[in-house]
Amino acid sequence: MKRKFLIAAVGAAIFGLVPAAPAMAQEAEALSPEAVQAILDNIWVFVAGILVFLMQAGFGLVEAGLTRAKNVANIMAKNIADMCIGALAFWAIGYGIAFGDGQWIGTDSFFLSGFGDGSFDGGYSGYTPFFFQVVFAAAAVTIASGAMAGRTKISGYLIFSAVMTAFIYPVVVHMFWQGDGILNRITVGDAAFSDFAGSSIVHSAGGWAALMGAYFLGPRIDKYSNDGTPRAIPGHNIAFTVIGVFVLWFGWFGFNAGSELAADSVVIRVGVTTMLAAAAGGFMAGAVMWMKVGFLDVAMTANGVLAGLVSITAGTGTMTPLGAVITGAIGGIIVVFSVLFFERIHIDDPVGAISVHGVCGVWGTLAIGFFAKWDDAFLGREDAGLFYGGGVSQLVMQLVGVVIVAAWVLPTTGLLFFILKKMNMLRVSPEEEIAGLDVSEHGSAGYGIETTFTGSLTSSRSLQDQSARDS
Repeated sequence: MKRKFLIAAVGAAIFGLVPAAPAMAQEAEALSPEAVQAILDNIWVFVAGILVFLMQAGFGLVEAGLTRAKNVANIMAKNIADMCIGALAFWAIGYGIAFGDGQWIGTDSFFLSGFGDGSFDGGYSGYTPFFFQVVFAAAAVTIASGAMAGRTKISGYLIFSAVMTAFIYPVVVHMFWQGDGILNRITVGDAAFSDFAGSSIVHSAGGWAALMGAYFLGPRIDKYSNDGTPRAIPGHNIAFTVIGVFVLWFGWFGFNAGSELAADSVVIRVGVTTMLAAAAGGFMAGAVMWMKVGFLDVAMTANGVLAGLVSITAGTGTMTPLGAVITGAIGGIIVVFSVLFFERIHIDDPVGAISVHGVCGVWGTLAIGFFAKWDDAFLGREDAGLFYGGGVSQLVMQLVGVVIVAAWVLPTTGLLFFILKKMNMLRVSPEEEIAGLDVSEHGSAGYGIETTFTGSLTSSRSLQDQSARDS
């Protein structure tokens, strides 16, 4: 309590809650330590949600950079649609299913009913957790976008986005973060499931959806040669990709540290483990690719950073800095071989979303069973990890959670994509795919290539005419 109150007092001064004017000072003195802490908790979670909201731009840049220029407008359209549709679907239905009362799914709080004016007295405003969770929902559905890039009808994708954020993902959230779901009620020995910020609840859920989307779509037209050998299709803008990774890395501090749901010292420790795991993931992915191909592959290094971030997301509140480095480093190694594996079995994932979010999300969830040192408020005990004397029970419990999430998301998203495919709403025609989705799905090239070319030609002719007149 002393630790929280000290942070609250400093934060209150920063945010102007303890102003210098005597009258305002008297008003501030009337606030109890608990009230000040509640104000800061709400403000911090809101600010963290803003950081997660910014991650949508990072996803768009990474996906656009790793794919072809003729699809850039389509990719940006999907990312903005995920936020627009996702926010409305989660407000109307998803939040109630995720956090409403009910054994298997929530059955109240639809359309934020009962939230009133959002005031709070010593606790959270009802709007605070909604704001934080709605940006998580948008992130979960956007994960699948990259795996489906370059060949998906926008109409089918929008239906997927709505169903994912309104129903499929909220059921996953209800399993654990609601507090009384199936993953809260299952234990293995003295081990309780933990996923602090969503390696499984958000990332592997999005990764499994990405796997089903890529499977039912099939590979891009020129991804494989006649004998089945995979061809490299380089992205068109590595600068987009790297900038996007830094935007995501920045937003991830809100993603992970905001999941503490309080302005306390754990926030700083979570920020440190997040930073170190990302750095270790990028380092190891770059090193592995350098050994394999003889040079530093920028795109894979960038994906290694994201792999490290996904890997630490579940255990960021439980691990020491050393545990975070090991977890992130293993994630960086895993992502390289996972990307190559899916490419060999003809699952065409243009940005590596299945590997980064799905496979590394699984690894990050399991990593708690090895490296958990501190109680993150879910574990209920210290030294739960195998390497700290906790035995294998925590590892088994984490595996149970991974399987339950996969057992829900894989068949539900698979059924959805199967129906969309049967209705001819999933994949564009070969002609449209070759021409690029910017033109066929959105009416014009994302970069305005024709306008640029016409303008250059006009300028060239004007210069020739001027030269002729001067002669």
